[in-house]
Amino acid sequence: MGELNQASAKSNGKNFFKMLWREYSVVVVFIGVFIACTIITQGKFATANNIMAILRNISTIGMISLGMTFVLISGGIDLSSGPVLATAGAVLIILQGAGNVPLWVAILACCGVAVGFGFVNGIIITKTKLPPFIVTLAIGIMARSIVMFFTNGATNTGKSVHEFTNIGNGNILGIPTPFLIVVIAAVLLTILLTKTKFGTYVFAVGGNENAAKYSGIKTDKIKVLSYMLCGLCVAIAATIEMSRMAAVASTTSGNMYEFEAITAAIVGGASISGGRGKIIGTVVGFLILGIISNMMIMMNISPYLNGAVKGFVILLAVLFQRRERY
Repeated sequence: MGELNQASAKSNGKNFFKMLWREYSVVVVFIGVFIACTIITQGKFATANNIMAILRNISTIGMISLGMTFVLISGGIDLSSGPVLATAGAVLIILQGAGNVPLWVAILACCGVAVGFGFVNGIIITKTKLPPFIVTLAIGIMARSIVMFFTNGATNTGKSVHEFTNIGNGNILGIPTPFLIVVIAAVLLTILLTKTKFGTYVFAVGGNENAAKYSGIKTDKIKVLSYMLCGLCVAIAATIEMSRMAAVASTTSGNMYEFEAITAAIVGGASISGGRGKIIGTVVGFLILGIISNMMIMMNISPYLNGAVKGFVILLAVLFQRRERY
């Protein structure tokens, strides 16, 4: 009897740690990476100035990754986010620099462009039944081409006024303003994902689209709204990015940002096959990416290896997801 109780206790303990790892593994990894970086740099990494710099630098990717989480959970993917950021950002800079256009109007126009691209992505995917990978890749190529055409491939500058540049460069109580914007967005999106019917439907569509359809969920509508929400997040990210320099480079702004956002969401626990993900996981995911990039700079590792490291991180995250599934 005693041996049976002991075996049961061991089994319960094992299941508890499995649950703990499954739900909070990304937090454990984050803590481990943070401690390791602090030790390697002999405390230089953990200085307040360096941490604040990481938070500011990762805010743009972080904002995109929040929207990308919804798309991934719904069973889709968005490879147009980077080019759309450049296109929406160009609209913002052009209007902001026009002289007589209020800043809020320019930001609304930026949001309208990005959300519009999200709507187009969603409509084409749902109506043609083409793979999201192909559709969003094509839309991204078109968006980049459009912004390069209208700007002649040049860098456009806006007005370097405080009310604009302060969005990307300001601080509130010592914390970078862009990161605070991301935190507020993360809280709101967490509520949307976990406390509303829309969030429940997003999980349902990504988990089993046919079952969701038979249960009365308008799956096409949920997908379109998910892409539009991602577009809104891209617009906010564009506002943050453009306000830092009050300029947009049509050929390089937003370059590869979509892959960084996807990486952050996957590292945070979102499944590439849909039906799974958490906003808090994505937040930790993009913080880990920010730490990795910062450490590579501090250790004088070539920036050309940045993609190799992040590609390895993606493979590792997907491998862990596969092991958990089976």
